[in-house]
Amino acid sequence: MADADKTEQATPKKRADARKKGHLAVSKEISSVFVLSGSIAVLYLFASHMNYRLVELMKRIFRVSCSTQLDISSVMILFMTLLKYFYAIILPLMLVIAVAGVAANYIQIGFLFTLEPLSPKFSRLNPASGLKRLVSLRSVTELIKSLFKLSVVGLVGFLIVRHDIRIIPCLVQLDCRGIFVFICKAGFEICLFTCLAMIFMAVLDYAYQKWQYEQDLRMTKEEIKEEMKQNEGNPMVKSRLRSIQKEMARHRMMDAVPTADVVITNPTRLAIALQYDSEDMSAPKVVAKGAGFIAARIREIANSSGVPVVENRPLAQTLFKAVEIGEFIPVNLYRAVAEVLAYVYRLKAGKTSA
Repeated sequence: MADADKTEQATPKKRADARKKGHLAVSKEISSVFVLSGSIAVLYLFASHMNYRLVELMKRIFRVSCSTQLDISSVMILFMTLLKYFYAIILPLMLVIAVAGVAANYIQIGFLFTLEPLSPKFSRLNPASGLKRLVSLRSVTELIKSLFKLSVVGLVGFLIVRHDIRIIPCLVQLDCRGIFVFICKAGFEICLFTCLAMIFMAVLDYAYQKWQYEQDLRMTKEEIKEEMKQNEGNPMVKSRLRSIQKEMARHRMMDAVPTADVVITNPTRLAIALQYDSEDMSAPKVVAKGAGFIAARIREIANSSGVPVVENRPLAQTLFKAVEIGEFIPVNLYRAVAEVLAYVYRLKAGKTSA
């Protein structure tokens, strides 16, 4: 199917399916910026501590190698000592890199755990598909991005080295410590300014990834229609639609209670609201009915709206079973309902005369 036919925005279902599969707008440059920034911060804050630990490690190595006869036990002790010092030196950096990588992905996509990207796909073994991906527009775009990033990083490094190049001939007059300090300072400056340049590139790359993600998710009108058909056949969707329809019908029914002439109860479990207009109706009509909580709600609305509530157990049970909402009462109930309405009209007339 041609990409030109995909003119519609992705539906929420397709977005959810893509998220489950791990198909999201993720910029690797943002992760690189987070990792590089965290590494620079660790080196800036703990450089002296790491240098101290490294010096102690070298001293211990030379001391043990010169004063101890090397055998299996001494080598194992030396190895464990080296391992302890190594973790003391490198552990802060490793922790920050791990946290930075996780934070970068969490900021972009939130929490997501899926094994779908790791599942084997035999279509990737197809040489024709691989060649098609290799010469696609996306691969060319990635190549251009990589060359641009390499050019920017190389330019930043060149500018910093060019600034310090006049100092390099003077390094022969310095001791090892001075040379080491110069190299660390130059390296730190390169990393710092490279990180600043990569922040700009990361913003551009994330905007591109977001745009590309939306393009990949676009759908044709036929796909949207097919998805709607599938959703309509989904039992969960049908159940949800039915519940919404029932709720809307219940609200309309409750809104009709204040227009009723009388509410007949049995007296607590059932409630049926009747409306009758002699000029427009051939018979009284049921505008609301319910049992249990709904019956209590009908009585409550009737009392607050001034609609008379009349207890008549047999009539309430018969109306509840025989007549649906919006239907007129059957002929065999005319007499019983007429007696109730006559009673209500007498009550209203008595209140008016009083």
